[in-house]
Amino acid sequence: MLRRRHFNCTLLALASWGFVAPLGATTSAAAAQRILVLGDSLSAEYGLARGTGWVALLQKQLAQEKTGTEVINASISGETTSGGRSRMAALLNKHRPTHVIIELGGNDALRGLPMGMTQSNLLEMTKQAKSTGAQVLLLGMQMPPNYGPDMAKQFEAAFADVAKSQKAALVPFFLKGIGDDPDPLKWFQADRIHPNEAAQPRMLANVWPTLKKQLK
Repeated sequence: MLRRRHFNCTLLALASWGFVAPLGATTSAAAAQRILVLGDSLSAEYGLARGTGWVALLQKQLAQEKTGTEVINASISGETTSGGRSRMAALLNKHRPTHVIIELGGNDALRGLPMGMTQSNLLEMTKQAKSTGAQVLLLGMQMPPNYGPDMAKQFEAAFADVAKSQKAALVPFFLKGIGDDPDPLKWFQADRIHPNEAAQPRMLANVWPTLKKQLK
């Protein structure tokens, strides 16, 4: 009896110091899911009040559903796929995400960067994330009509090709129902580039069905 009591006291002491889990405790922290969002101004709440962007709305929805899933928003306004690629390894190492959402490529198109480079960067980021065991979700974008139909098709295909080759999930057009609305200006800020606050729930609605399938 004395030996058993001494053993139990030792376990309690170790638990209080953080060496072992208390008796009957679960390892929910180890099983927690963590989503890393790597994007540009569309995900960085450019021109919006803090907490109103689609990423913040995603975190609120997950909290309401009590999933215990954490969302880390590593988005930077003006980011290109090259910038995202250069930051990916450090972000993966720091946050150890179980899921990675890549929302990049729009600025590549606006700046007229080579299509091949954009696709190569998307491919490398996806590979890096998958190599850590994370599930990847690509948010596809479309070029403005004035770029011409051929360029538009190539740009759209870049996301689809990467997703197919890496067996990653894909939202074909992140701004569906916004950028292709008959009256799109009502969904954009004065610059006609960045979605306004009213558009954010729609952006989340475009992402959520695909993301939900990935979450356990």
